[in-house]
Amino acid sequence: MAGVGEPAGVGAGRERLRDSRGHEVVEHAARIGESVLGPGLRELAARHPSVGEVRGRGVFWALDLVRDRETREPLVPYNATGEANAPMAAFAAACKANGLWPFVNMNRTHAVPACNITEAEAKEGLAILDLALTVADRYTS
Repeated sequence: MAGVGEPAGVGAGRERLRDSRGHEVVEHAARIGESVLGPGLRELAARHPSVGEVRGRGVFWALDLVRDRETREPLVPYNATGEANAPMAAFAAACKANGLWPFVNMNRTHAVPACNITEAEAKEGLAILDLALTVADRYTS
């Protein structure tokens, strides 16, 4: 329940966190990030020239997609639409075709699964990202 002068969403979020503690949701998310997502995404970055940077923690990760890893030129221009956004559209389509609904924003994609994701599900998602990044790699210099 929200405290005096506190937005209702804050109180609800605090209560949900309190409820999740007995289920070790936060600890599980941290463990999956450290042992599966982080290492897996860094491995993908090492293999795919379209990945300029990987950053994150727990189950909240982002990959910056680039045309050129040296210059860090974004895969698509800021606020690209239409043909200029074709590389990100192709990447997103490859994800969707393989069962992964991506969260993309300009030249960045987020890998943010549910906090209770299993190791097997995380690895499946990484495999799909691997395929989709192969599509993004076609647009690199």
